[in-house]
Amino acid sequence: MAKVLYITAHPNDHQTSFSLAVGKEFIDAYREANPSDEVVLLDLYKSDIPQIDADVFSGWGKLRSGSSFDQLSDAEKAKVTRLGEIVDQYIAADKYVYVSPMWNFSFPPILKAYIDAICVAGKTFSYTENGPVGLLKDKKAVHIQASGGIYSEGPTAGFENGYSYLGKIMQFHGVPSFEGIFVEGMGAKPDQAQAIKEKAIVQAKEVAKRF
Repeated sequence: MAKVLYITAHPNDHQTSFSLAVGKEFIDAYREANPSDEVVLLDLYKSDIPQIDADVFSGWGKLRSGSSFDQLSDAEKAKVTRLGEIVDQYIAADKYVYVSPMWNFSFPPILKAYIDAICVAGKTFSYTENGPVGLLKDKKAVHIQASGGIYSEGPTAGFENGYSYLGKIMQFHGVPSFEGIFVEGMGAKPDQAQAIKEKAIVQAKEVAKRF
């Protein structure tokens, strides 16, 4: 039995969000094809995702210098503990499904905060004399991204910093399989928005069955 972490980064629901609409079809198809697998839903907008701030740096620094956890301030304890929970949940999963819109050529800030939380030396990667090495070599991931314009190819592809950035993170973590599903062009061609979504749903279901 595999554990799938379904990570969403959109403040709306699947009825108004193109990315979440396609994501829902993906995860429903996955569940149908893999009924014994466990799917864990992680809505980043409804989760406590601490940013890496002064409390976090201070708490980590105290622990590295030999201080006990009890010597941390209440704020340091809460944030360090929560960040540890986030990365441990991430490591415990076998597969990752990221669902997000493209905002200003990237993804919502809450997803960046989550990525910061899961990039932890000794957990998802390690430093070696030959450089950093990813530790998640038995995982796989897919990213469903929606955008008003077309950025997966063509003259504006160089502006795409959502899927491409997440791909770098997966490579950094050693994840060997990473695939993208793009729901794009609805803003440029609003009269074709429904058809674009339906086409992406067909692709999502196909990917889900072999994911």
